[in-house]
Amino acid sequence: MSTSKTTASGVDPGDRGATRIADRVVAKIAAQAAREALAARPGGPAAGHRSGAAAPHATVTVHHDIARVRISLELDYPSDLAAQCAAVRSQVARRVEECAAMSVPEVDIDIEHLHSTHTRLPAGRDRRLR
Repeated sequence: MSTSKTTASGVDPGDRGATRIADRVVAKIAAQAAREALAARPGGPAAGHRSGAAAPHATVTVHHDIARVRISLELDYPSDLAAQCAAVRSQVARRVEECAAMSVPEVDIDIEHLHSTHTRLPAGRDRRLR
C-alpha cells in the first residue's frame, strides 16, 4: 500500500509546483501597508493621503520567500518621525507576511521630504499673488 497522498486531480502535493509572487506585487502590498500605517496615526490623513505629500513608494527584493523592503516616505514636520517610521516598519512587515507569506527581516525607510506644518497653506488657498 502506498503512503503518498494524492488529491482529486491525482497529483502528489510535492509534484504540483510552486507559486511565485512577483517583487512588484510585494512592493504594492508594502506601499499600501505604509499608507495604512500613516493613516492610522493620530493626526494622520483621514482619507489615507497627506496634503502635499506623495504616496509612499516601495521597492522590494525577494529571495527564497524572504523580502527585503525599502519604503520612501514624505512626512509632516514637526512630528514624531521615529514613531511614524516604527509604525510603518511594523505594518509593512505584518502585511507582507500575511498577504504574501514571506518573512520580512528588515524594512528600510527613506524620508524623501519633510513638509512643514508652519508653511503649509490652509485648504483652498493657493500661492498666487493677488
